[in-house]
Amino acid sequence: MIREAYVLSRPQKLYVICAAIFLTALVVAEATASKFFTVVDLPFVINLAGQEFTSVTMTAGVIAFPITFIVTDLLNEYYGKRGIRFVTFVGMAMICFEFLLLWVAMEVPVAPSSPVSQEAFVEVFGNSTRVIIGSLTAYLIGQLVDIFLFHWLRNLTNGRYLWLRATGSTFGSQFIDTFVVLTVAFVGQLTVQEIIAISLFNYIYKFLIAIGITPIIYVAHWIMDDYLGHETAEEMRERAEENKAVGSSDEVGAEADASTEEERPKVESRSA
Repeated sequence: MIREAYVLSRPQKLYVICAAIFLTALVVAEATASKFFTVVDLPFVINLAGQEFTSVTMTAGVIAFPITFIVTDLLNEYYGKRGIRFVTFVGMAMICFEFLLLWVAMEVPVAPSSPVSQEAFVEVFGNSTRVIIGSLTAYLIGQLVDIFLFHWLRNLTNGRYLWLRATGSTFGSQFIDTFVVLTVAFVGQLTVQEIIAISLFNYIYKFLIAIGITPIIYVAHWIMDDYLGHETAEEMRERAEENKAVGSSDEVGAEADASTEEERPKVESRSA
């Protein structure tokens, strides 16, 4: 009996790669969000509700988040609402998993030879758990808003103006995400004015990044089209626009790899 070993199609491989990049950036952003850093000292003073600020301060989580913007738009474009929603919910599960692992790591007793003390470890990652809790709410709301706005803008423009749906969906979703996560994560630790200021700085940064990464999204589209083949890529975009789940069957993948069928490895098993 000759049986063919299962081989992932190109659309499936691409989905796995995009999901892996997205989830890695998401978890890193959550783990590093409790650190603040000064971006630049202002030549003027900003006054928010009576409190003065002389520098732009943001969370370290913003370093990884632009990667999630890019991947979200790519998954939206090629795999549709159902494709990106699946990754969104997996992302939520991974944030919970991260929270569990951090909690266990903080609870296990520290060894005398540990280069990092228990107090220092808990001070860093204990605050990350508050960020994670806030992010679970903000992340889900932000991602669902991003998905809705992306497809609403695509339908509004009849599939034209990639830059508009990519940046427009990011602007709307990240406005909600930024304010919710920082409020939940740092209420009681920072003043209301500080939370507002850092949220505004983070959002402006994300706003500028969303504009700046537009050329990268176009380059990524070109690379993905070249890898998938023009016909397959076009069919995937059409199915995504119709809100069909491209990855729910092997239909597209079979077409994408039809030309390389003879290259697929085969496993021969014989009965005794």
